[in-house]
Amino acid sequence: MQTVNLTDSPDRTFTNRITEESGQNLSLCYQCGNCTASCPYSFGFDIPVSQIMRLLQTGQKEPVLTSSSIWLCASCTSCTTRCPNNIDVAKVMDVLRHEARRQGFAKERRVKAFFDSFLDSVRRHGRVFEMGLMVNYIRKTGRFWTDLELGPKMLPKGKLAFKPHQIQGKEAIARIFERFEKEGF
Repeated sequence: MQTVNLTDSPDRTFTNRITEESGQNLSLCYQCGNCTASCPYSFGFDIPVSQIMRLLQTGQKEPVLTSSSIWLCASCTSCTTRCPNNIDVAKVMDVLRHEARRQGFAKERRVKAFFDSFLDSVRRHGRVFEMGLMVNYIRKTGRFWTDLELGPKMLPKGKLAFKPHQIQGKEAIARIFERFEKEGF
């Protein structure tokens, strides 16, 4: 377990930026722990969600942005649903991922590679193209043999198409990515 001295170099501009970008009032969090208790992935987090929120409140930029937890969050919104103060905790975690990328704090190389491969797939095809996602992830990480036994199980079920599915509204998704890049994320 990591110990963080809350009086060490608080960065109030960091807290203010996350508050503004997420549109959430972080000072409303009183550490009830509902977010951590409801999170299906908290077993794998290095810092529980409620502690991430406390570190944010105290301006502890580096421990938050170097945390694996922000990358492992699945944005399932269980934390948001259970928050008694209506804080959209999942949105805060999403904003933290963007901030970590902007500032070069992406700690988990493989998780970030998957995250980036997923977004690249959606950008190119309007939705996830699983085979392309897998190839891109392997290219970025060099983890060719990882989960190789799953391929033969997924192919007969139609879970790994060799061509991307065509969708309607691909242009609207492209505009979302353009706006995202224009705003500096």
